[in-house]
Amino acid sequence: MIDTTVQTIDLVAMGKRAKAASRDLAKATTVEKNAALLTIAKALELNTDAILAANRLDLEDAQDNGVDPLYIRDRLAMEQRMVGMIADVRKVAELPDPVGRVFDEATLENGLRVSKRRTPLGVLGVIYEARPNVTIDVATLALKTGNAVILRGGKEVLRTNMALVRVIREALIGIDLPADAVQYIESTDRKYVGEMLKLHDYIDMIIPRGGNSLHNFCRENSTIPVITGGIGICHLYVDETAKLDDALAVIHNAKTQRPAVCNALDTILVHERIAAAFLPQVVDHLGKDGVVFKADERALQALNGHRSDIVEAAGPDDFDTEWYALILGMKVVDGLDEAIDHIRDHSTNHSDGILTQNMDDANRFLDEVDSAAVYVNASTRFTDGSALGLGAEIAISTQKLHARGPMALEEMTTYKWVIIGEGHVRP
Repeated sequence: MIDTTVQTIDLVAMGKRAKAASRDLAKATTVEKNAALLTIAKALELNTDAILAANRLDLEDAQDNGVDPLYIRDRLAMEQRMVGMIADVRKVAELPDPVGRVFDEATLENGLRVSKRRTPLGVLGVIYEARPNVTIDVATLALKTGNAVILRGGKEVLRTNMALVRVIREALIGIDLPADAVQYIESTDRKYVGEMLKLHDYIDMIIPRGGNSLHNFCRENSTIPVITGGIGICHLYVDETAKLDDALAVIHNAKTQRPAVCNALDTILVHERIAAAFLPQVVDHLGKDGVVFKADERALQALNGHRSDIVEAAGPDDFDTEWYALILGMKVVDGLDEAIDHIRDHSTNHSDGILTQNMDDANRFLDEVDSAAVYVNASTRFTDGSALGLGAEIAISTQKLHARGPMALEEMTTYKWVIIGEGHVRP
């Protein structure tokens, strides 16, 4: 296994270089930034074999260390994602550049002209656990919006990330943009995470992507503003008026397409009037793909022993668990009020939805469920920057400041007030 824990890394020096690079990058034109992205996309294509060779070594180590094969396939492996990842880089190059956009223009009674203008955040610190495609997503969005970034990825894909960053930096050098706009902490030593969280003189925002423990650690130890999210205990409520065939398809997609991602479904809430008819269909339909079920007492009664080999009683913490696996919680509710109450008690405010033909119920659900993404008759799997037409994303924010939901280009900028006068003085 690769081991870089012994090397010494000067994070302050990295921070200084990143800050300087961010100032240079902020002066780059849209044409220059788009050219950089297209150059990176081409470089990724030319270096695909080397990147995948590094990834295969990481996968071998993960297998030798007993990492769950589903986790390896869904979060570590790159071979099936390279083409799509490169396409996303080009897609971001085609998107409008938010930097410099002027909005909220007004002329005051005294003649002052005021407006807001979008500007880069500066330097981003991104800490993530697996998914090497995040390296490209973050670097792409950062460059497009004039931000520099310091990356700290997980130990399982260290070789892969180092290979990706090497390609990006060489591409930037080739087009006379600062290579230090994208830097990577080439160590698995966790002490550097703690040090990174204290670099408030150089890093403007911390974005963690990983489990609850990582987010809590960042919130509790950072002297830099932290964007939290990506932790999704996601729900679908099946109303008594739902089209059950459509509901089966939506639930199947939300649970099984990529079960180890944050927008995968964790719990279904089913109206009591359809539970006896619908729940056996859910178990049969999803059970064929290896899903097992955690059912509350009323759901067990509705199933009446059906497929007891893959259905068991839910434990006290099961409805507060993000499964990252082919496991689905099931609960029978009296109606919309109980469904909303359950979501308020157990959701992480990521992605929650209702399956219904009753638009009054749908609108109540939209009004009263305070999640970053709220759905009517659709899979929770759409909470994704690419799926929502934003290109790549840097994270899914479940907080209310500074951004919410998929963080794409605009969410990686801030704004400044611009005030233009003609010798104005305040009386």
